[in-house]
Amino acid sequence: MVTGEISLKIRQGSTLVFLLVIALPVLFFSIGKAYYASLVEATENTLEAHLYSILAEVDFQEEGIGMPAILLTPELNRLNSDTFAFIYLNKDKQWQSESALNRDILPNITSIHAGETQFKEINFEGKSYWQLSFSVISEINETSHNVTFYLLKDDIALRDMMLGFRDTLKNWLIIMAFAITLLLIIGFIWSARPLQRLDKEIIAIESGNSDEIKGLYPVELKKITQDLNLLLNSQQRQKDRYRTSLSDLAHALKTPLAVLKSSPLATDKDANEQLDRINIMIEHQLKRAATGGTDTWKKQTAIKPVANSIVNAMKKVYQDKNIQFISNIPSKSYFLGDKTDLMELMGNLIDNACKACEALVQIEISIKKSSTTQLLSIKISDDGPGVPLESIKLLTQRGTRLDTYEKGHGVGMAIVNDLVDSYQGKLKISDSDLGGALFNVEFNYKQN
Repeated sequence: MVTGEISLKIRQGSTLVFLLVIALPVLFFSIGKAYYASLVEATENTLEAHLYSILAEVDFQEEGIGMPAILLTPELNRLNSDTFAFIYLNKDKQWQSESALNRDILPNITSIHAGETQFKEINFEGKSYWQLSFSVISEINETSHNVTFYLLKDDIALRDMMLGFRDTLKNWLIIMAFAITLLLIIGFIWSARPLQRLDKEIIAIESGNSDEIKGLYPVELKKITQDLNLLLNSQQRQKDRYRTSLSDLAHALKTPLAVLKSSPLATDKDANEQLDRINIMIEHQLKRAATGGTDTWKKQTAIKPVANSIVNAMKKVYQDKNIQFISNIPSKSYFLGDKTDLMELMGNLIDNACKACEALVQIEISIKKSSTTQLLSIKISDDGPGVPLESIKLLTQRGTRLDTYEKGHGVGMAIVNDLVDSYQGKLKISDSDLGGALFNVEFNYKQN
């Protein structure tokens, strides 16, 4: 649950970073376009100012148009300037600024109405210029003439300014991206700390090292921790009451059954058989109730110590058979369930193998992990006669007995089957490499 919350925060952080990766380039190009538009507008305003200066200095004479040798606008007096001015009478060039004398450049002649201003981008011999045109009607030699003023500015000046601005903008956006990313990482780490602490506490509960959540958490997680503790306490109380009731029931039934078994009623074969059946059913149901329905989600039981204790017990019980036990159990193999359940499950399987074997019993534990699941396999095999194919299904039924031993009533395998079902596992019975039966129990767990 908490791992899911952390994964959700990681996905949210990844989404923010992804949006940041998209937003910053969009912001870069948007600001760039806006800045370039402002440069173009500033260029138009500058050319208009130069136009008004020229209009103030122009002298319409009978011979034509006169202009002072030095203009008030410095850009038009420099030979290496990027700004040029022309005056056309009708469609004939009458004057050009000093800045255009060493430049092979001509304006884009257009027909515009008197008093009209036109601003546009033109191309001349592969270069771009911004051109401002203005036309007036003037009386020269008592004749009306269309006088047009053209002011041009090289676009390279705008491009140089734009490149400088983009470099500066790019550097600042990179700094901003690093700063935002750093803040996101710090914010994620800070907000994930309570979730990580809660996750560790839950893992401690799952492994059986703790019984409740004890840490202090922010308001967002306080309700969850309170509910989890209530659930844990309720489950523990219910389990304690359950075990107490079972103990009382076993004690209450023990005496009446003992009395009946010692009474004259037990001499009757049919009555004695029914008493045995009652005893078997009570034993089975009590074992099933004691092992099933436990708080399996918060238990992590090491398999090797349990298997070793069972093997030591079996060596004493079957010492006359001198059984050789072959064990292949990784030291870090765990059963995600109650220790009592594991002992009941493996104890019944190993006990059956000891009864059926000639001299060998093999115990093999294997774990296979993937990115999302963990497969635990418990294999118990022997070198006995094996189990016939038609009898495999009968072996897990209550009260069914396939052996000829003096002890045992077929209840053990039914308990194993019930335990496997309660843990959503699988029980497979087949022939072993030793020549006898192979009992393979598999549990598929989800990884945290």
